[in-house]
Amino acid sequence: MASEDEKSTSSNSGAFSIAQNGDSDQEKSDSIALPAHVAGSGNLDRLVDTARDYARAAASDNTLKAYAKDWAHFARWCRMRGAEPLPPSAEMIGLYLADLASGSGPSPSQSASRPLSVSTIDRRLSGLAWNYAQRGFALDRKNRHIATVLAGIKRKHARPPVQKEAILAEDILAMVATLPFDLRGLRDRAILLLGYAGGLRRSEIVSLDVHKDDTPDSGGWIEIFDKGTLLTLNAKTGWREVEIGRGSKDQTCPVHALEQWLHFAKIDFGPVFVGTSRDGKKASETRLNDKHVARLIKRTVLDAGIRSDLPEKDRLALFSGHSLRAGLASSAEVDERYVQKHLGHASAEMTRRYQRRRDRFRVNLTKAAGL
Repeated sequence: MASEDEKSTSSNSGAFSIAQNGDSDQEKSDSIALPAHVAGSGNLDRLVDTARDYARAAASDNTLKAYAKDWAHFARWCRMRGAEPLPPSAEMIGLYLADLASGSGPSPSQSASRPLSVSTIDRRLSGLAWNYAQRGFALDRKNRHIATVLAGIKRKHARPPVQKEAILAEDILAMVATLPFDLRGLRDRAILLLGYAGGLRRSEIVSLDVHKDDTPDSGGWIEIFDKGTLLTLNAKTGWREVEIGRGSKDQTCPVHALEQWLHFAKIDFGPVFVGTSRDGKKASETRLNDKHVARLIKRTVLDAGIRSDLPEKDRLALFSGHSLRAGLASSAEVDERYVQKHLGHASAEMTRRYQRRRDRFRVNLTKAAGL
């Protein structure tokens, strides 16, 4: 019988076809195929399959699903207004963006919907551009019907990003203290401590394998040494290495927690973090979904009584998977450039966005200028 953890796992199969065919009236074949004037053969057909495999790897599973939803929403919006989504019309897309920002509803006959944020509208537009590209069309985002409407939306509605609360050192210690010492507790303790010490995204945590090339859907692998563990990650910004040193004591050491989980779960190949049986006594072979990390963070935040001054609903909204990255950036008392490298940020400005508490005026250019 499948466990609760195993039911939450995701599969990469079908993600690309969903993204390609988000509109049910759209053609059902993949866009990558032999030219019409070229006769098929065994070798060429195999190369088409290979090209499709590479195309599927061009974006993450979650991104493909989001793009599929973007296309389905836009296609439905067009047809409820007597228009077609193909070929692309800059005028129609401009009206669509204005509708999303104003929240006027799916159709004139239906009640108004909630206006979308600027970041969501921007993401929707990216999803449309990607979908049009897969169908052989180019969407010119600089067209005045799109660019000027989007600029006006940003000027009128843009707000500073809402940041998730950082999980600080004392918080993570309280969170792991709520976990039991059964197999599931060992796994979740390793997830929290490794994610915190590595400043990892939740997708990076669950994509880890024991060795390089253990599984086709691997997002990286681990190497354990006497002084710590080295993670090699195929991350959002490309390949990077994350060095996690051993802690001051076993109870809070991320490397020790990882070793304990791998030992008692008898994992020596494949995904590092997998589901467990319903009784929590046996590890499965199925990789955890990244949503498990988000649920784990929220559950242990509540159990540990963090921000108990707020109602439960508000506390749950404050914390997410990114709270681990923000927590490390805010708590590590080291030079900023080391935090930037550890998190894989391209700029110091991005790292500063994650630092919820820091001395903003440590470098005082006013005094340095002689004032």
